[in-house]
Amino acid sequence: MYRVSPHVRHYAAALGAGAATATLWVNLEPDSYFDVMEYRLGLPDLPGWAGLGDPVLSLQSLTAQGLMALFIAFIAKELWEALVLERGALAGPSRWAMPFGAVAGGVLGAVAVWLMWPMTDPDLADWSRFAGWPLPVGSDVVVCYVFGAAVFGKSHPALHLMLLLAIAFDILGLAALTLDLPVASLHPGWLLLPALALALVWRLCARFARPGATEVQHRRAATLWPYLLAGAVSWAGVVLSGLPGALGLLPLVPIIPHAERSFGLFAEAETYLHDPLNRLAQLVARPLPVVLLLFGLTQGGVDLTAAGTASARVVAALWIGKPLGLLIGAGLVLRISGWPLPQGLAWRDLCLLAVLSGIGVTVPLLALPHVLPGGIPAAEARFGLALSLLFGPLAMGLARLTRSKPAA
Repeated sequence: MYRVSPHVRHYAAALGAGAATATLWVNLEPDSYFDVMEYRLGLPDLPGWAGLGDPVLSLQSLTAQGLMALFIAFIAKELWEALVLERGALAGPSRWAMPFGAVAGGVLGAVAVWLMWPMTDPDLADWSRFAGWPLPVGSDVVVCYVFGAAVFGKSHPALHLMLLLAIAFDILGLAALTLDLPVASLHPGWLLLPALALALVWRLCARFARPGATEVQHRRAATLWPYLLAGAVSWAGVVLSGLPGALGLLPLVPIIPHAERSFGLFAEAETYLHDPLNRLAQLVARPLPVVLLLFGLTQGGVDLTAAGTASARVVAALWIGKPLGLLIGAGLVLRISGWPLPQGLAWRDLCLLAVLSGIGVTVPLLALPHVLPGGIPAAEARFGLALSLLFGPLAMGLARLTRSKPAA
């Protein structure tokens, strides 16, 4: 099996360091923490900069709306390559059907439990039962990788399937978030900016990456600055439209010329490839530890006294709905299609993978300010997301208990 880049583990360490610092700070000096995180930066505010419920440009909003677009594009690139490249993890029905069923079941299970959970929180009395439903859809690629490597080992096919499912959950979590935004806050006319930028970069550069193009055209397609410029325009258009800025670079990913074959999700071998998509990914990978450190610092502070109704609702959706839905969805697809589990996987592995799917940190934290009111409900939900990390040690314990013993 291919080797996953060690950078993924570094990203998890950076995210954890930021969140641990924020949690310590918010429990010892909450006033100073929020003063720093919400301090208005000396920059002009964008008209659409209200995705966090506050139009002020602060370190908190700049990280979530701006810098995290780099991370989301980075993981979306892996999902796109899995879909379209030769030997991609999702190339062909026999490869994508079971993961598709698992993701669909996990999403439906998480949302169903969220909606069915009793509404007893007086702070949400004026909110619809549907409020917050995108919250448990997302996952956490880097944290799941760390626990998954401990559960399965770094070369087990279940680890690579887990990465694939975590990326899909994250992208769907952000897509679900756009469906839950109030219509009055959206300005779809600004989406013409990304559309125009992508059309131009395709017409002038990207289309020349095809076989049969001249050497001059190939060099034009391989030049990076047009894609960087198109990405900046795309991000600005998404923010001005009222959509979360973290989505700003996603439309660009399918346009950029890519390699001919896949080496696997986050494969270390991709650092030696010279296609524009992988070169841009290598540029983005360098600042990502700082980005995730800032994200953990600005969004990961957990009030350890904030357990409440919203916490229980988050935990139920992530610990009950998502794992059960994943197993049911995967089982239905395999039953209907008659295909076996992917090579190297057993039902034990799929059950452990379902447990790990109950971890929800990065994308749920991105979604939190959009889908729940601030104050007590947000603090309770953040506490529930922190509790989801316990599913990592639980999966490790279950792996030890269910490991087959060698015959005497």
